[in-house]
Amino acid sequence: MNQSQQEFAIRVRELVVGFGRQTVLDHLSLDVRRGEILGLVGASGGGKSVLMRTIIGLIPRQGGTIEIMGQPTRGRTEGAAMTWGILFQQGALFSSLTVRQNVQFPLRENLVLSQELMDEIAIAKLEMVGLRAQDADKYPAELSGGMTKRVALARALALDPPILFLDEPTSGLDPIAAGDFDALITTLQRTLGLTVFMVTHDLASLTAVCDRVAALADGRIVAIGPMRELLQSEHPWVRAYFHGKRSQMLQHEMR
Repeated sequence: MNQSQQEFAIRVRELVVGFGRQTVLDHLSLDVRRGEILGLVGASGGGKSVLMRTIIGLIPRQGGTIEIMGQPTRGRTEGAAMTWGILFQQGALFSSLTVRQNVQFPLRENLVLSQELMDEIAIAKLEMVGLRAQDADKYPAELSGGMTKRVALARALALDPPILFLDEPTSGLDPIAAGDFDALITTLQRTLGLTVFMVTHDLASLTAVCDRVAALADGRIVAIGPMRELLQSEHPWVRAYFHGKRSQMLQHEMR
């Protein structure tokens, strides 16, 4: 096993992605280390979710290479669901399915298991994310925003993937629920040894959860490192993001 396979869960090199005449990602390169929580920040519409969706194969790339766990990818690959789990921004639960059925969906799609075993796995995953067995028979419309996120997280972890992608995981949550979700992600990452790639604009989450933070601007990663290093960055967008009035207020509140 070479160094990249040992050290990095995700390696992106010279990635180019565009839509029509618009280039969104312009020869972007990024490494995500195994076992870390990496936060990705950037302007709204700047390509954060595009990068995540390109890595997992939902958006085609025009150039560059992507390696997942040391293996090159070419779009959506066989067995990909066993490698990563995804929590989309609003949870993306199937409204016509119960909580139990939503969590079991990846199991049905990728494995051949008895109903009894799938039920046991679903309950175990729900309890892992702080929900009760009684919640399994509820429908998404009966859930709070925080519960919806937790069910979506349980589904993302159903196949025990080594990599977890989170797209704005605390979006729409009140500060208490967001803090609880941050703590849950940290606990799960440490307990399961996950690599977490988290797209977020939540400064509190970046500070509380992330080992490193990558800043995306002008289609490229312009700064990456622990939060203290990004706070010292001289890049104009990074300085504006972390030293603007709103950011300074949040930093003051978190002290």
